[in-house]
Amino acid sequence: MRSLLFVPAGSPKMLEKSVASAADVVILDLEDAVQQSAKAEARAMLVQHLRDRPAGSTRVAVRVNGLATEWCADDLAAIVPLRPDFIMLPKTEGPADLASLDVMIAPRELDRGRTGILVVATETTGSVLALAASRWAHPRLRGMLWGGEDLAAELGSTTNRKADGAYSSPFRLARDLCLMAARRAGVLAIDAVWTDLRDLQGLEAEAEAARRDGFDAKAAIHPAQVEVINRVFQPTADELSWARRVIDALASATTGIAVVDGQMVDAPHAARARRILARV
Repeated sequence: MRSLLFVPAGSPKMLEKSVASAADVVILDLEDAVQQSAKAEARAMLVQHLRDRPAGSTRVAVRVNGLATEWCADDLAAIVPLRPDFIMLPKTEGPADLASLDVMIAPRELDRGRTGILVVATETTGSVLALAASRWAHPRLRGMLWGGEDLAAELGSTTNRKADGAYSSPFRLARDLCLMAARRAGVLAIDAVWTDLRDLQGLEAEAEAARRDGFDAKAAIHPAQVEVINRVFQPTADELSWARRVIDALASATTGIAVVDGQMVDAPHAARARRILARV
């Protein structure tokens, strides 16, 4: 997984376009993209779309409303039986939310354990603090996404970025903790959306920084962003060659150490090589 594209669940036109999206996953959004007065209508529209969605379409995550809202249970009751690949849970406060969501998903699944969970892990101060204090591993958890917009509102920040466009320190902390928590849980680390739709160069620079730091993927809010994200997160031929040589060298080594391109490689290099190969 390299790219995830948010798509408003209340837009028939955008839902139809999502079928052939170049993104690796489309996130059909019942939460922020839908006004409170239109929740039921958007849910019904999404149900019909999922029933009609052709086989072989782009993989689907559905962002339901948060556990504390009046809409979450109805979202899950309607959506889970239609076999989305993932449920995305917003406004998480900690790992206990994963257990709560699991209990709500399980009775509605046709195939027990099939539905993965993606979490938006930094929308509240409590969730950010929980990233460092708790283990997030769960059999359903597939990835952790960070974001700075809701967190900025909760903190009372006037902006989440500095004058040069880089995230300011509270948001940088949330980003880094999400990356580390995802690694500890053994799931995908997903970088936040880039909100300036006109600045694809800025998007590319931020995506490259995310990949360099260890993120596996990045979320998008417009189809034009997907090509940039896919290109940045796609392993290069040189990276794939290096990864294969590392795996082969360590497999044939008599100890846990080998030499590749004149450099010593060991278990951490093998882990990096496996992550590179897993992206193919």
